[in-house]
Amino acid sequence: MRVITGSARGMKLRTLEGDEVRPTTDMVKEAIFSIIQFEVPGAQVLDLFAGSGQLGIEALSRGASGCTFVDKNKASVDTVRENLAHCKLLGNARIDNTDSLNFLKLTGSKYDIAILDPPYRQGLIEKAMNLIGRVMNEGGTVVCEHERECAPAEQYGDLKLRKCYRYGKIMLSVYDSTKGDAETEE
Repeated sequence: MRVITGSARGMKLRTLEGDEVRPTTDMVKEAIFSIIQFEVPGAQVLDLFAGSGQLGIEALSRGASGCTFVDKNKASVDTVRENLAHCKLLGNARIDNTDSLNFLKLTGSKYDIAILDPPYRQGLIEKAMNLIGRVMNEGGTVVCEHERECAPAEQYGDLKLRKCYRYGKIMLSVYDSTKGDAETEE
């Protein structure tokens, strides 16, 4: 697993071993960043269910101004920290070793881009999407990686589905924040 492009291009990233780990494939990672490429520079990014941190690290490498990595697994958080240090991106990162859903309920931070890649078949996309709107800036984007069988809703509060993309057994659902899009009466 490597950083695809940007300041940390080609840097090898460490990942956790085990049956519960499902790193994003390079093909899907490239697809994510092709979709949001013009939104990344200068953005504040949230890598929720961070795992190894590869998606947030890719965003930082491509010019995001900051990234918050959230994972409840201590070994994952240690791996994220190690990967950030290896890529010399630790200075632009915040790492939270906490439950992702609790983080969404409690944080006061706001984000331009959120990337969600939770463990499959646990209903976490639905739960996270019902909470994440409160942490998104106006015009923000949420990218969800999920199994093909999971059918996210067309809208979650102020987040409206832009498009779904299929990559074999994996789906990407991209949402846009519509905060402030309501027309004002004159």
